[in-house]
Amino acid sequence: MANQTYLSPEGTEVLKKELQELKTKKRQEIAKRLQEAKELGDLSENAEYFEAKEAQSLNENRIGELEELLKNAVVIQTPSEEDIVRVGSTIEVKSVANGVERFSIVGSAEAKPQEGKISNESPLGRSFLNRKIGDEIEVKTPGGTMKYKITKIEK
Repeated sequence: MANQTYLSPEGTEVLKKELQELKTKKRQEIAKRLQEAKELGDLSENAEYFEAKEAQSLNENRIGELEELLKNAVVIQTPSEEDIVRVGSTIEVKSVANGVERFSIVGSAEAKPQEGKISNESPLGRSFLNRKIGDEIEVKTPGGTMKYKITKIEK
């Protein structure tokens, strides 16, 4: 069984649009490049042909990745309970080192830690899952152990 990937409804739509673009417009562009390169004659020393074949290979690989990702995607639904941290929750936490911070727990495909979107599979994300307001959590990080207290949970 392949790994499940958690995606927000918005993230799922972005990936579906990318897949559609790659399967239609991008494939057509590459096919046109291949045809034009073939018309130049001898393929054995035709750089345009090899570049187009490489682009075709990369495009088909990305299509395969996206199809697999979407096939195994679990679309995050808005949590039904606001008092428990789940994938899809946005939380506010307090730490001595960083003060008040906000994190959204997302699937690994959408994680952007610099934007406060942390993966449910990351040490920090895992430590928050299934916790409640008032819970104190210790997380081991490369910089040492961090202590957080959950102060707010939003849908």
